[in-house]
Amino acid sequence: MTNEIPTAFPWSHDNTTCTGMTLRDYFAAAAMPVLVANFLAKDLDATDPHGWMEGLSMDAYSMADAMIKQRSEK
Repeated sequence: MTNEIPTAFPWSHDNTTCTGMTLRDYFAAAAMPVLVANFLAKDLDATDPHGWMEGLSMDAYSMADAMIKQRSEK
């Protein structure tokens, strides 16, 4: 896999270029609703009510990395 991650929504106007969000961020954001819905269908850990957010964020980026790797192998 290359170290360069493409952008999801690049655009250009009047000689100004915006790279947009990274494809990795886009893939992670796309994975997040399913991860959250699946998690919320289970019981929350009352001793760590916000630690699950960090865990799901890591899961979303792990999924994004796997998607980018698979994409680069095609």
